Amino acid sequence: MSYLDERLDLAEKKITDPKFRENRGLGNEVGYYIFDYPAEEELYVRERIHYIQKRNENSDDEYKIVVFDLYDIMIEILENKKYLDKCYSIEQKKGFQKVNSAIANLMKVNSTDGMIVNYIKEHTPDKAIIFITGIGKCYPIIRSHTVLNNLHLVIDKVPVVLFYPGKYDGQELVLFNEIKDDNYYRAFKLV
Repeated sequence: MSYLDERLDLAEKKITDPKFRENRGLGNEVGYYIFDYPAEEELYVRERIHYIQKRNENSDDEYKIVVFDLYDIMIEILENKKYLDKCYSIEQKKGFQKVNSAIANLMKVNSTDGMIVNYIKEHTPDKAIIFITGIGKCYPIIRSHTVLNNLHLVIDKVPVVLFYPGKYDGQELVLFNEIKDDNYYRAFKLV
């Protein structure tokens, strides 16, 4: 069994513990967790998340694991707003930076009232554990620190687990083990 398998097994065991779902961390703040993993294991981690979610669906647990893939949410919003083709056009004419800014502005990604935060809030039942995925797929348009900071202000009843393709040392995130984020996080390392 690989080290990643062991950590995923421990993570699954931890989230099934009723104390985890009480959602209180140090100082009694909301429980936000980060599960970091090697970026090259992305597909395997996706499979395990799907397995954990399906196992939860087929159980009589009193909580529901809800998986939010940020990339999928972003694409769904762009399609619903009829903005996806416009993004292709902007990128061809003005480059990626311009389309990045346009999407960020449209979705209000830096706001607690942003489209992604609202989507997650609206699709989260009362007794849930939120899994956030897709961080690597939507970088740099959507940044993990932005999502965590904004969610932290509006999701305060259920635990949130961010699956992160990189390293988290308890204070700083390094995406793909290369891109350092200069923000401090008040999130616990899951395992």
